[in-house]
Amino acid sequence: MNNIQFTPKDILEKTFSQKMRGYDPNEVDTFLDGIIKDYQAFDNRINSLENENNQLRMEVQRLKQSAGTVTPEPSVSPSGYFNDSNSAPSNHDTLGRTRIENELLKRVSNLEQRVFGSTEGPSSMTDINR
Repeated sequence: MNNIQFTPKDILEKTFSQKMRGYDPNEVDTFLDGIIKDYQAFDNRINSLENENNQLRMEVQRLKQSAGTVTPEPSVSPSGYFNDSNSAPSNHDTLGRTRIENELLKRVSNLEQRVFGSTEGPSSMTDINR
């Protein structure tokens, strides 16, 4: 915004000298009135966007602060691999992985029991294929 040369007031108050074969002053005034309206609309839009930008920055800051107090759990992709952005897991990540792995093992065990009708697990699958 530092490179703006004129305010709407500057444009409104600008007077031009008249020459014998110059432009029609009424036409120039009408055109400048349109420029002033556009200029004010642009200024209002810029102010609105700056306010929105500041609000979003504050929201991001608030979310960053709240994310610092609540640690995210690692996500698991459908293939079962962990989606980590860091190569070295922290203690919390390791505990989260262990908890998720245990939960997945329980689910697989429950599915095996439902499918195979026993607690023997995958060994009973050979009976079905016979």
